[in-house]
Amino acid sequence: MGSLFYGSSASPIRMPDRILAHIKVVVATKLRRGESFTMSWRHPSGEPTGRSTLWIQSSIPLRFVFASAEAEVLDPVLLHSLANSANSSGGLTLELDDITEAVTSDAR
Repeated sequence: MGSLFYGSSASPIRMPDRILAHIKVVVATKLRRGESFTMSWRHPSGEPTGRSTLWIQSSIPLRFVFASAEAEVLDPVLLHSLANSANSSGGLTLELDDITEAVTSDAR
């Protein structure tokens, strides 16, 4: 399970390494272009009910921490879908439970 640390919060956003690797590519691409955007998600099962949104911009500290030392293999279809979402007016919207399920079944 990987962790995304954003801003001054000591509490990470936890998600599978495979999902985090895809998000890292999308976020890095947007920030490299100087594009700020929102990233939203519903809290996954096992966490308090609700949803969260972050304003992602280059001046806010961001750190990706992966549980595995090995780099993840990226799925071009998922990457394209997440990039399209990040480029939309609604920003990058994650359905962590759905993505986790899809990534897990792809890995089998």
